[in-house]
Amino acid sequence: MSYVATFYTHLAALRSQRSLSGQGVTARLAPVPRALSSSCGTCVFYEGESPLLEVLDRDVEGVYRRTGDGYETILQNEN
Repeated sequence: MSYVATFYTHLAALRSQRSLSGQGVTARLAPVPRALSSSCGTCVFYEGESPLLEVLDRDVEGVYRRTGDGYETILQNEN
């Protein structure tokens, strides 16, 4: 499955991308899609059988599963 994680800071996005890649997960930094909003404007697109929340930085803002017609919210943090 494909996921998108948004973050409160660029550093959290970078840390998460590195952490996911360290676990052997395909992950890349990118601008946040227009359909989603984010504090820092940077997200991580990644593939996985689950959302892998335990691997993401604690400053994750939201995690979404990519669907054929948009995004399904998996996690939404209120800061």
